[in-house]
Amino acid sequence: MIKQIAIIGSGVMGSGIAQSFAVNGYSVVIHDIEVDYLAKAKGLISDNLALLVEEGVLTEQGKHQAEAAITYTGDLTVAVCAADFIIEAIPEVIELKWDLYQELELLIKSEAIIASNTSTFPISRLVEKTSFAERMMITHFFNPGHLVPLVEIVKHDQTKAEIVKETLELIRTIGKTPILLKKEISGFVANRLQTALMREAFYLLKEGVASAEDIDMAVTAGPGFRWAFTGPIEIADFGGLDTWQRVFDNIAPDLDQSIEAPSVIRDLVEQENLGTKTGVGIYNYETISVSQKLNERDRHFIRLNRIKSTHGQLI
Repeated sequence: MIKQIAIIGSGVMGSGIAQSFAVNGYSVVIHDIEVDYLAKAKGLISDNLALLVEEGVLTEQGKHQAEAAITYTGDLTVAVCAADFIIEAIPEVIELKWDLYQELELLIKSEAIIASNTSTFPISRLVEKTSFAERMMITHFFNPGHLVPLVEIVKHDQTKAEIVKETLELIRTIGKTPILLKKEISGFVANRLQTALMREAFYLLKEGVASAEDIDMAVTAGPGFRWAFTGPIEIADFGGLDTWQRVFDNIAPDLDQSIEAPSVIRDLVEQENLGTKTGVGIYNYETISVSQKLNERDRHFIRLNRIKSTHGQLI
């Protein structure tokens, strides 16, 4: 039975994942190489839990219990020696991941399950220099990890069936919605769908078809509104496959076919205008409180989760 969780990497994703387990009664250890990183994670988790209390999702007692369930350490041995399930959420540098896995081989329990939160590397690449491929998975959470229900699960050919089953059950116990990929593919499922949409959005922006605000509104007030409950394949069934055949035949030839990042993004990155990180991106954030916008976003996500849960869909 899985009781002890170890999260390696205390960034936004690592801390969000750790919070998801702690809120649902698991004992969690967060590891990072810098004390300052751990302190920042502790503050972020406290703020996130406080927002859940404000929104009525969590009680004050629940907040304190979740905080008490998490410990922080810079000692990797302490973090993983008793862990039943280990999630690696370190930077997307393959050499760093390989080095970590080789360290883990000497420290972890023989039955411990190892998972990566990678959104970049296929699992066949991750296990190239490990000896535990039979008990390794990808568990790809989405930012913010403590609020977005989806977790993409990717297994290796050598991953034992019982490990896959146990991982799926674990992810469900923390209120998440896992999907299991039947085969390995770059970008998995959600990021491929998201990238396809964003490629076309930036093409429309470059061509001056509409403003950034209106393009975003076209998604949030249109398809995005429907997608909260109905996926694209079911939408095709609802609309009639004959209708969607004509839509594809009429529009697909005119869609953007580029195979690299949009020029709009490339130009802004070259100017070091990176979005909220620097205060300027597609939008200008110099006169807007980014923390306030993130707070508003998270409140919307919490309320959407509440609505969806009443319909038996998720968390």
